[in-house]
Amino acid sequence: MVSRRLFLSGALASLGGAAYGGAPEVSRRPLIRPDGFFRRGLPTGADLVGAADLGGRVGFAVADARTGRMLEVFNPLRGLPPASVAKAITCAYALDRLGPGHRFHTRIVADGPIVNGRLDGDLWLVGTGDPVLDTNALQTMVADMRATGLREVTGQLRLAAGALPYIAAIDPVQPAHVGYSPAISGLNLNFNRVHFEWERAGQGYTVRMDARSDTVRPPISMARMQVADRDVPVYTYAASDLHEDWTVARSALGDAGSRWLPVRQPHLYAADVFQVLARSHGIVLRGPENGTMPPDTATTLVDHVSEPLEDILRGMMLWSTNLTAEVMGLAATQAGGVRPETLMASAAEMNSWVLERLGARNVGFVDHSGLGGDSRIRAQDMVQGLVGAGADGMLRRLMKDIPMLDQAGNVVTDHPVQVVAKTGTLNFVSSLAGYARTASGRDLAFAVFCADVERRESLTEAQMERPAGGRSYSRRARRLQQLLIERWAVMYDTA
Repeated sequence: MVSRRLFLSGALASLGGAAYGGAPEVSRRPLIRPDGFFRRGLPTGADLVGAADLGGRVGFAVADARTGRMLEVFNPLRGLPPASVAKAITCAYALDRLGPGHRFHTRIVADGPIVNGRLDGDLWLVGTGDPVLDTNALQTMVADMRATGLREVTGQLRLAAGALPYIAAIDPVQPAHVGYSPAISGLNLNFNRVHFEWERAGQGYTVRMDARSDTVRPPISMARMQVADRDVPVYTYAASDLHEDWTVARSALGDAGSRWLPVRQPHLYAADVFQVLARSHGIVLRGPENGTMPPDTATTLVDHVSEPLEDILRGMMLWSTNLTAEVMGLAATQAGGVRPETLMASAAEMNSWVLERLGARNVGFVDHSGLGGDSRIRAQDMVQGLVGAGADGMLRRLMKDIPMLDQAGNVVTDHPVQVVAKTGTLNFVSSLAGYARTASGRDLAFAVFCADVERRESLTEAQMERPAGGRSYSRRARRLQQLLIERWAVMYDTA
């Protein structure tokens, strides 16, 4: 009855109008109603979609998570952008192909003899694509290298970054300066983002580019920033073989601030930080030079091992990090025996896997993160994939809790419906897919996709970061998603 009261005070109130006469009074001791009476009075899913007045299209589906029996669908044949909900499929793909215990290795390798602390040869930094390698980890690696007794390197610093294909940007359509669309390679650092900080100094500005962590702030020379006397564009970007050159409009800076900018040459970024940290230990490294792999006769000095895949995926699902998703998808594709050159090629392999392993009928992902707006999936296919992943499977355990809210937007701490899901947001796109456990313990798998594609595609590049009406659309879409879940939790509480 708690669930029913919450639904009546929320969903029906949101509809209003003559059909329902507004929200009924909430009674602390609700009357016992005949079986089916309450369900017949519920607004339909179509009613809730209509009241949300989102524009564009909405598609949803809900099924019994254990039997797969579809309970309710809306726009069942409409493929819509999943946004970051795509990461749920990528998570299942990586778990299947790589296994929950898979770990990434980043190594420092000596190609030559070391005598009295002197390496007569090259020093290699070898990556396998670790998506969560950060400055702290690299600092520890350098300290461990110094602890081996190494003091001097006569050769070059060489980079082995070919374990994954090099991709210049996750989604080239995004503005060049957004940190959620960086490059990808076999050597990744700090999610391939560099920290830009500025502060007014007299008539000008002091600017800094660094690879900061919570303990150190190594300065970066491969990424450079200049303040330009203009209003627009806010940022410009250009790259050479050794540097990434940014400019920023003076009028956009104010007194002080900071932001993370994407890195387009992550192997050079990792090398830059590595060299700075090595110098702090008295080791000067020339280079870097790109290579393939050190010879088999080379000696591994330090081997940094990442957290297991399960933990990395949990972080990805919580923070929705695009780089992690793309690395996981690429690595999973390669584990299946295919070497993709593009994200779209890797996503095509994942599409085939979804059709074969999860029982979906029609999917069209163009990447593994959902950032690309051209990805399409039908809500019922997404639900079929969730059912295929298992009502008690690891995918469900890696999803984050979604709190249920009252009409004022406050969290209902004792709400009888338990929801774990993956959210997804792009401009004028809002998605939610996951699992809900009703008050009686029935497990439902659901997906709700909301998208105004025409409105999204009409945006100029200058409008993409903060489009007018975008926040309002997302707020109303999230409200619709919650009302649908509450409807299903009451309507389908028992089998």
